[in-house]
Amino acid sequence: MNQSYHDFAVELKHVSKLYGRVCAIDNVSLEIKQGEYFCLLGPSGCGKSTTLNIIGGFIPLSKGEVLIAGKIVTNDLPYRRDVNTVFQNYALFPHMTVAENISFGLRMKQTQPEEIKHRLEEMLSQVSMEWAGDRRAKQLSGGQQQRVALARALINRPAVLLLDEPLGALDLKLRKQLQMELLNIQRKVGITFVHVTHDQEEAMFMSDRIAVISEGKVAQIGTPSDLYYSPKNRFVADFIGESNFFTGQVIEINEENIGIKIEGFKNPVLVPSDENVSNGKEVTVMIRPELINLSSSKPPNAENVTNGILTKIIFLGMYTQFDVKLGSTLTKIFSPNSSDSAENWTDKIGNIIYLSWKPQDGKLLLE
Repeated sequence: MNQSYHDFAVELKHVSKLYGRVCAIDNVSLEIKQGEYFCLLGPSGCGKSTTLNIIGGFIPLSKGEVLIAGKIVTNDLPYRRDVNTVFQNYALFPHMTVAENISFGLRMKQTQPEEIKHRLEEMLSQVSMEWAGDRRAKQLSGGQQQRVALARALINRPAVLLLDEPLGALDLKLRKQLQMELLNIQRKVGITFVHVTHDQEEAMFMSDRIAVISEGKVAQIGTPSDLYYSPKNRFVADFIGESNFFTGQVIEINEENIGIKIEGFKNPVLVPSDENVSNGKEVTVMIRPELINLSSSKPPNAENVTNGILTKIIFLGMYTQFDVKLGSTLTKIFSPNSSDSAENWTDKIGNIIYLSWKPQDGKLLLE
């Protein structure tokens, strides 16, 4: 590992990648901190894997600059960068044992046998595979192969580990288990992990910070909490978790709140004041489904309240989803379950019910 310390493990400065006239990556700049678990998140085809491959040196960029631990590596080949990569298919050598797979890079560098033995034992312990050194890679389960691929990448002690959809081929239960294992290993070794995924829950669970990618551009960078509660635009709000959106026109502004006239609401919907908003401006209000309260009668002191027709109740285990029609808009409400919570509402389907929420729970989206 590069022993010189730099604040950022990875820096991309105005990076673009063109394929003919198609721009896969468009002026991307980001800084990934030392020791951070960082996710590149976005839908298929958004440019997140291209960004990862540019960091690793597998794809030449068209414009911009790449730095690893403060060193400019823009034109360096992959083997000259202080990074290693774990691919979705793991790329293990089927004819080799687990020990031979993990130590392959060190043997190619002609590392001393005693050092190889020491690091191999360390890595097998880190990934809880001490028992498997003599096994062939093809004899292992998908989860075990993933751990071997991880150990092989980490044994070289890179400054940065790149992971391209590493859990994408696994079933849901195993994927959840390995998310925790991967996170624990990252915390143990202290190396910067850059992880590509299209799975929002995976990114939210594992990341210190996330870059949401859309159409080759960075839509927003932030902690999972930042992205969930303070999305910068509708794409981020819609991509991270479930959301309800209401579009209307600003008709009131005071020091605390903005009042927005929205179809289906008798009174203006209140959200916290924003200096970028003026009277008459068309805006979108986002409200997360779990922040909406449901009641069969009008709550007396609610600042934001409206009514609609309860159309559907869906039991989802830990919570129940209520679908309510507000004019032409279908709104979702999530409510934590007790043993009889869904049954209490079953006879209300088709009836008018009331929705309410606090002004501070609504988020104004200007993009």
